[in-house]
Amino acid sequence: MRPYTASGGRTRPGVALDLLSLVTATGVRPRVPLGAEHTLALRLCAGAAAVTVAEVAGQLRLPAVVVKVLLSDLMEHGAVMAQAPRFPGGRSFAADDQSLLRAVLDGLHKRL
Repeated sequence: MRPYTASGGRTRPGVALDLLSLVTATGVRPRVPLGAEHTLALRLCAGAAAVTVAEVAGQLRLPAVVVKVLLSDLMEHGAVMAQAPRFPGGRSFAADDQSLLRAVLDGLHKRL
């Protein structure tokens, strides 16, 4: 029930986000009241230079699609901004590249 209510029943974000998109807080406070999950997501984004969508999902213990909806809402209010993932040396990774998956897993373990 919680994931459904956190996203207001929505299953698609208004802005396209990748699991590895880097999200940062802008310092702008939304002018409309948002839910507790929005506030927690914003706090996570403000607490680090940049966090990935996957890291936020892991910290909030919510499905990634729900976190994408929450972050999309925050982006629409100007509270966070996202950029495409950056990889060392400009190298591109395939979705099934084990080194990338290990790096994401290591990052999540460090956060938890």
